[in-house]
Amino acid sequence: MRMLLVEDSPRLNELLTERIHDAGWRLDTVSTLAEAQEAALSDLHDLILVDLGLPDGDGLDLIKTLRRSGRTVPIIIVTARGSIEERIAGLDAGADDYLVKPFHHDEFLARCRAMLRRVPQALQPKLEVGQLIYDPALARVTASGAEVALAPRERAVIEILMRDAERVVPKRKLETALSEYGEELSTNALELAVSRLRRRLDGLETGVALETVRGVGYLLRATAS
Repeated sequence: MRMLLVEDSPRLNELLTERIHDAGWRLDTVSTLAEAQEAALSDLHDLILVDLGLPDGDGLDLIKTLRRSGRTVPIIIVTARGSIEERIAGLDAGADDYLVKPFHHDEFLARCRAMLRRVPQALQPKLEVGQLIYDPALARVTASGAEVALAPRERAVIEILMRDAERVVPKRKLETALSEYGEELSTNALELAVSRLRRRLDGLETGVALETVRGVGYLLRATAS
């Protein structure tokens, strides 16, 4: 799942980014209305989080633009504006939910999960390779029905490998995904994430093999039962 966060407060941006990444979701962030309009119209996101008080305009204008263009992507307003009239205006503009700052971060994540559950299942099918199942809406991996505890970068790797199962995934593609989970990416970050992922899966009934294709990338394939 990929989200767009439209927020001009550096501190709140940092906090929400950390929470969203910990939950296993990918995230793009912008801080102005102009940037948000370009990003939101790209149709890359499963959920958009919008602050209303932006330095170059009102987040309501972004929501109205998206709805007029026929976009149905779920939108949650995240704002300090909390009056009844402002809530009604936001929902009438096309937002699906309205969250007033300050808020509890667990409630924030719960509202995100609720919005993602509304996305048609055809747009967020579960990924299955061998006995591994990845649920994009919940960012959860299970092996033979048991949940596998994974760190954000490990989840990012396994999701991409499962989407491209039986095909070699170039290292550069995986490194690009990992770069979303930190401003700096060490030279061996991918190798560390894959190594830890292998340790997490070791001993579980996964029905898959994670192979290194030297000099190219990695391959996830189903093994014979």
